[in-house]
Amino acid sequence: MKTLKFTIAICVSTLLFTSCKNEKMEQTAQNVEEFTMYVDSISSLDVEEAKANWTNIEEDYDSYKVTASENSNELAENEKLRNDVDEATLKFEEYKAQLAKQQEQEVIIKNDFRISLLGENYKNDDMKFEWINKDNILSVYQNFVDTVAANKDTYSREDWDEIKLLYEAIDTRKNTVENEGLTSSDNGKIAGLKLKFAPMYTLNRMGAKSEENAEAKNQ
Repeated sequence: MKTLKFTIAICVSTLLFTSCKNEKMEQTAQNVEEFTMYVDSISSLDVEEAKANWTNIEEDYDSYKVTASENSNELAENEKLRNDVDEATLKFEEYKAQLAKQQEQEVIIKNDFRISLLGENYKNDDMKFEWINKDNILSVYQNFVDTVAANKDTYSREDWDEIKLLYEAIDTRKNTVENEGLTSSDNGKIAGLKLKFAPMYTLNRMGAKSEENAEAKNQ
């Protein structure tokens, strides 16, 4: 009788262990599936949307991956699940690298755009414009307005927004330069350039916006 009870106890324990193990495997498979689905959803995101929400995306990615990998014993026993985790991880890292490369390219393009307007003395991301002084400010305005005039028909609405940002930064710097000995002659020439720029900006910025709205309606 004792032997029978012992045998039954062993059988029950074995069944419970097997059941528990199967439940863990099922849970692991579900976690891995959710992880891979999340990575697939991120990979299909619009680039601008991904960049705007990247901090949250990485936090969610880490959370999904930790959950997918928490039952390490089950992963170790199931090659398909391990491969799914590895493939999803690689896919995410490739997407992240692609995004970083695109951002680097955008920085280069933005810097080149600013140099074309401000000249070679412009320093990357320096919006204080401390390199502009009483001796070169006229040439900066001249180059800026001449460049805008030459390319006004090619600028997008975003380009015009950037142009406005830079132009206002130059004007802010001019307020300081005027107190450092800017000559009345140069000040007068700058005033003339500003009169030329204002209507050119207004008309072409409106035109670029209208073109983009028309294109959006036709899509």
